[in-house]
Amino acid sequence: MLLRLRQWLLMQLFIVYLRYLIGGAFVFASLIKLKGHRFTTADGSALPLHSAGHFFETLYQSGLYWQFLGMGQLVAGLLLMTQRYARMGALAFLPIIANIFVITLSYDFGLTPVITGLMLLASLLLVWWEWPVLRVLVNQAPRSLPPSRLGAAAVWELTGLALFLFTFGYRALYDQYNVLLWMGVCLLVGLLGLAVGLRRRVAPAGLA
Repeated sequence: MLLRLRQWLLMQLFIVYLRYLIGGAFVFASLIKLKGHRFTTADGSALPLHSAGHFFETLYQSGLYWQFLGMGQLVAGLLLMTQRYARMGALAFLPIIANIFVITLSYDFGLTPVITGLMLLASLLLVWWEWPVLRVLVNQAPRSLPPSRLGAAAVWELTGLALFLFTFGYRALYDQYNVLLWMGVCLLVGLLGLAVGLRRRVAPAGLA
């Protein structure tokens, strides 16, 4: 069934943009840690021990470990967004988001477990999508994949690079950010990449 799904154009597009989405979310969240800032502006050291605020304050006060978490998120997100190295990104993303999901279940995060749970399901989907090749990890012979119907891979790779550079630059330069602005620009870049990618896919060979 998976090999048949991999031949569907809409499914291939869905996977590409799912990588952009959750990879971009990780890159967006990673910069606050790499810059050595708190996840929230409030000092959580005075909060009850078993509270989300106190937990994040402990991570923040660790210094190097806090930045290490950010670097892990940055690398996993970047690998996914490149498309070329998305298989590695899916493997790196899964344990990180699984850990985050369990954390949000362990403390009072309101509805946040819904979001992290959906990201975990998305990560599992991406690993499953790559399973014909990744099955070698459990001593099974890899299977050949059907050719992509998306046309030139460079379009999707460049779109991912543009999304990464904008997200990284925006969060690196601004501590006070506008989520709607970030999402709006990313949406426009994604739509532009989609338009160019589909046009190149259907254009005659001499006009591509």
